Amino acid sequence: MDKALISQLSNFTLLYIEDEEGIRNNINEILKHLFKEIYVAKNARDGFNLYETKKPDLIITDIRMPNESGIELVKRIRKTDSKVRVIITSAHTDLDYMLEATELHLVKYIVKPITEVKLTEALEAFIKSYDTARVYNMIEGWLFDESKSLIQGPQEEFKLTKKENQFLKLLIQKNRIITYEEMENIIWNDDNIMTPNAMRLFIKNFRKKLPDNALRNVQGTGYRLVL
Repeated sequence: MDKALISQLSNFTLLYIEDEEGIRNNINEILKHLFKEIYVAKNARDGFNLYETKKPDLIITDIRMPNESGIELVKRIRKTDSKVRVIITSAHTDLDYMLEATELHLVKYIVKPITEVKLTEALEAFIKSYDTARVYNMIEGWLFDESKSLIQGPQEEFKLTKKENQFLKLLIQKNRIITYEEMENIIWNDDNIMTPNAMRLFIKNFRKKLPDNALRNVQGTGYRLVL
């Protein structure tokens, strides 16, 4: 598995649900080295409880399990959560199962046995699912979720103000120095004037939410990210 993919996966948490012990142990042994945190369940009931308490970024679940199937579990989750990513695994290629699963907005449907190639393809699809979701990898362990105005660091999360969210998006997308003039025109567009004091306070508070030394001042010009 490629190092870039492993680095990206290390920012996310995973819930893995599988009722067959042998498969569960084997796949868990692989996955636990890839994700920031992994939570493991042997049935849908335990899986749902972990989902509610841990709020993982990705769920990988088997379809056929006692009492409640993986599809029934995901349907229950989808009633209140349309954003969590889901990969379903199954020993069956039954068309009815697959058609039902397509309604659940899955990242991938993996037909067992789960090989390294199939798993890698599914995890790559998981990362790509964020391409249109306005989620940016900054450096290892740091994510910026524009839609939630949130920076997620290794130890804590930082809620961004509207101006901070706009500024960080601009810094990342432009990947260059953002001038003072641009800051005033784009970020301060709802205010009358960007005073020096307002700017200093804004930058001071903004730096506290970023990785160390990530924001560099280019004297007399503006700011850029150094990641």
